[in-house]
Amino acid sequence: MEDNSRTKILLSATKLFALKGFDGVSIREICREADVNISMISYYFGGKNELYQAIVDEQSEKINKYTKTFMDINQDISKLSKKEQISLLNLLLDKLIDYFYSDISNDFLSFMLKEQHNPHAKIKGTPVHFIRKLVGAIFDKDYNDREIIFKTNFIISMVNSPRILPSFTLKLLGQDDFIQEDIKIIKDNLKLYINTLLKEAGID
Repeated sequence: MEDNSRTKILLSATKLFALKGFDGVSIREICREADVNISMISYYFGGKNELYQAIVDEQSEKINKYTKTFMDINQDISKLSKKEQISLLNLLLDKLIDYFYSDISNDFLSFMLKEQHNPHAKIKGTPVHFIRKLVGAIFDKDYNDREIIFKTNFIISMVNSPRILPSFTLKLLGQDDFIQEDIKIIKDNLKLYINTLLKEAGID
């Protein structure tokens, strides 16, 4: 029962934050949506800031747990060959697309898009950071290098843009959701982009 109440609060808060933003939602409104006593927020989270962070942390934990099922994100990538680094990047991106199009709710997606600049959210180590390190290693640059930050950003945008811009994808296709054919096209286009980057850099 307790876990159920906590889950209901997280789901309701995600939905409301996505609709109205952090400042537009009250604790009382979240509890009314979740159908729980207002004291439950203090019991589980402490306050609204902590509840907000819990939403981010839970999704980060889920994706980190998923990533650990197929690779070790703590491995020393500098010890891998260039071919192994590229293979690892392709594997991670392939799996990330599968996850992004099946295991992330629309409410959480809207929540993250609305709150990109919110100082309340502190996103902990996710596969995106590992991707940036991989990209840096492949192109022999520090992962904090400006070029690497932008390359990683463009790569990630190719992963998620069809879903975060449904007017340019689903509505044009006349669909309510993505099908496997769509996922394959996204993956193929991403591989083409990465291969182009590698070719331009003279990396085999």
